[in-house]
Amino acid sequence: MAPKRSSRTPLAGRVALVAGATRGAGRGIARALGDAGATVYCTGRSVKGTPSPYGRPETIDETAAMIKADGGTAIALRVDHTNEKDVKTLFRRIIRAHTRLDIVVDSVAGEDPLMGVYGFLWQADLKTADVIFRQGLISRIITAKYAALAMMPAKRGLIVEVTENDMIGGGGNPMAQAVKMAQKVLPLLWAAELAPHGIAVMAITPGFLRSESMLDHLGVTEDNWREAGKKDSNFLQSESPLFVGRAIAALAADPNVKRRTGMLYGSWELGRDYGLSDYDGRRPDWGRHKIDFSTLPPTWVDLFRTGCDLEIEWLTTLAARTRKFKAKIPS
Repeated sequence: MAPKRSSRTPLAGRVALVAGATRGAGRGIARALGDAGATVYCTGRSVKGTPSPYGRPETIDETAAMIKADGGTAIALRVDHTNEKDVKTLFRRIIRAHTRLDIVVDSVAGEDPLMGVYGFLWQADLKTADVIFRQGLISRIITAKYAALAMMPAKRGLIVEVTENDMIGGGGNPMAQAVKMAQKVLPLLWAAELAPHGIAVMAITPGFLRSESMLDHLGVTEDNWREAGKKDSNFLQSESPLFVGRAIAALAADPNVKRRTGMLYGSWELGRDYGLSDYDGRRPDWGRHKIDFSTLPPTWVDLFRTGCDLEIEWLTTLAARTRKFKAKIPS
C-alpha cells in the first residue's frame, strides 16, 4: 500500500506530531502528512526490540521508514503518552529543533484490546478501568495540554483527536464509551478555550478502517481485501488508513481551517469537501453507505435504534437550552 508521491507539498516547512503512529489510523495519518511535505514526528511505545503490549508486530520505526521511503521526512521517538514528563520532554525537543509545531494528531490507544471488549453496563470488568482511562483518555489530555502550550506563542496550529464514530456513541463497554465520548466532546470545549490563541481543535473518525489488525481478523491482506466482502459486504466500503490521513492533511493545508474548530467529522465528509481519494483512486464514503445490519445480532440492532432515538431527543433538547443560555450572554 504505497501512496503515489504527490507533486504538491502543501505542508512543506510545517512540523507535525502523530501520537500513536505505530499502526492503523495513526500510521496512515503520519504517512499522509509526510507525503504532503510535513516533517513528521512518529511517537508511540512500540519500537524495535520492544514490541507492542497488544502482541502486534508494528513499530513506529517502520512507520518512519515508510515515510522516508515515500520521499518524506520523519523522526521516530519512543514516548509513553501516559507519562507527563515524557510528553513534556517530547514537545521541548520538537520546539528546540524546529522553533515551531503546526499539527498534532492523537491516535493513541485507537485499537487497545481492552476497549474492544464488548459488554453491557452490568457486565463491565472494572478491574481494567484505570488502565483504559489512563491509556485512552488521560494520555490524550496530557498530549493536548502540551500541544496547546507549544502552539500558543505562534497563535496558530491544529490539534486533532482521532476517535470512533461520528455520533456520541462508540466503544464496546462503559469505560470505552466514556473514553470515546470524551475524545469527541473535549475538542469542542478546548476549541472554545483556544480560539483566542488561533488554534483549531477537532475530532475525526475514519470509516470502516482497513487497519492491520482488521485485515488479520478477516483473514485477508491489503492486496486481496475485497475477498472479505464475502463475509461482510460492508467491508467493500472500507478505507485504507491513508484516507483519513489525507483528510487531516487537507485540513492542515486549509487556510480557513479555523472555521471548522470544535467539530466532529467523518473522513468521508472531509473527503467530499476536499475531493479526496484513497491511495487506489477509490472514494470511500461510509456516510452514504447503506449498512447491512444482517451480520449483527438483533439485540444490537434494537440497541442502535433505541440509542439513536434517545440521542436525537437529547441533542435537540441541549441545542434548545444552549440557545437560551447564549441569549443571556451580553453581546
